[in-house]
Amino acid sequence: MGSTSAQHTNEGLGRRDVIKRSAAIGLITVPTMGFLASCASSDSGTDKKVEKGKTSAQNPLGVNETAPLDFVLFDGGFGTEYAKDSVALFEKAYPKAKVKFSSTQKIQSELSPRFNGGTPPDLIDNSGAEQMDMGVLVGKKQLTDLTPLLDAPSIDDPAKKVRDTLRPGIVEMGQYDGDPVWIMNYAYTVYGVWYSQTALDKLDAEYPQDWDAMLALCAKAKKKNIAGWTYAGKYPYYIPFSLYPFIGKIGGREVLDAIDNLEPNAWKNPAVKSAFEAYYELFKKGYILKGTPGIDHIQSQTAWTEGKALFIPNGSWVENEAAKTTPKDFQMKVAAPSSLDSSDKLPFGTIWAGGGEPFIVPAKAANPQGGMEQLRVMLSEAASKNFTTKVKSLSAFNGGTDGLTLSTAMQSGVDALKLAGDNVLNPRLQDWYVALQKEKIGTGVLGELMAGRITPAEAVKKAQGFADEAAKDTSIKHYKHQ
Repeated sequence: MGSTSAQHTNEGLGRRDVIKRSAAIGLITVPTMGFLASCASSDSGTDKKVEKGKTSAQNPLGVNETAPLDFVLFDGGFGTEYAKDSVALFEKAYPKAKVKFSSTQKIQSELSPRFNGGTPPDLIDNSGAEQMDMGVLVGKKQLTDLTPLLDAPSIDDPAKKVRDTLRPGIVEMGQYDGDPVWIMNYAYTVYGVWYSQTALDKLDAEYPQDWDAMLALCAKAKKKNIAGWTYAGKYPYYIPFSLYPFIGKIGGREVLDAIDNLEPNAWKNPAVKSAFEAYYELFKKGYILKGTPGIDHIQSQTAWTEGKALFIPNGSWVENEAAKTTPKDFQMKVAAPSSLDSSDKLPFGTIWAGGGEPFIVPAKAANPQGGMEQLRVMLSEAASKNFTTKVKSLSAFNGGTDGLTLSTAMQSGVDALKLAGDNVLNPRLQDWYVALQKEKIGTGVLGELMAGRITPAEAVKKAQGFADEAAKDTSIKHYKHQ
């Protein structure tokens, strides 16, 4: 991928949209409903399936060792080098198999004719601004269940299944209706409150572990003309990256599950009101950077790296995305949300983390075993380390950082996950109901609340109203935590 600046080229759209999981898809509507409607009933292509190979200890998925593999990657913020390196590992294991590897930023427009014709690739990194709608793909039965991959022995330790080598939430994030796993998210993102250790050191401060300490630090910063917080005012669906785990920490993960399930009165839970009131206090006390409601993600990140604000809610792609404006001595770090107080249901360290970079094997793939085997190779320690080294992101493989020199941002992400232990939250609203999360809750509720245009009580009422509308909308597929 070359230099940092080269890596940064696609970040504005590439990396954020790569991580659609994060609700940071924004900016572009994904026009996928129509094209898949026509391919739901088509049976063409099913006769093109290659014969399965013999299963063995070395080949647990029964890959046909001479069958070609067709792999299409989204070319975004992560670039293509990590995937090419994994293809080389696949080819080493199956020297007679020819891999056709290609990359594009136009996943939907380039691949929809192939889905319609019943000849999709064997493995797709379904990401970016033209990402195909996962809910539609699952609903139209266009994907292969990846359970055989998850139950296969892992490459590094055959005594361990692939599923036992993955980070928290990865398997669940691939599920839309109970047991089948349709998606393998390859990247792993830590969401939370991002800050500069150098900026805190200058204020002789530590990261605040409860809300009183947060407010006190913001007051201290204000005296030096530094804002406590900024955020992507134009795209306020970034706010949940710290707000949702804050809600879950206060009231327990069942509060977030109820919100995801569109349950009546889920937003009226006292934990939601408490969290809204805490964030509203940042506005009322003047601790939010002036002009924040009118700036986008890049402008807010730049103001933050320039030292105009201490804290920003974001995901771990911010390190690459803000690389151009980040001073060398910035010491970028991420932390879990502060506690509200000692009555919180979950301990300090409770954080939101989950998968991004979704890989799929189409149902009509000619060589689904090959597609799954390529993913098994990518989920090895060697491939994971290579990914982390080249793109500054953790992978879904739970490990792969030993012996690597990590940046302060990445190291803090690893440390945050260690501190969280089992208290890793994974809200699904942004996967299951993109429009609700992005436009209604994000812009219509959180953006208005943080700008001081509505009160916390009004925000609760509006959020519940939007959720109730979505629950009654028969035109969208509804999902539930099992």
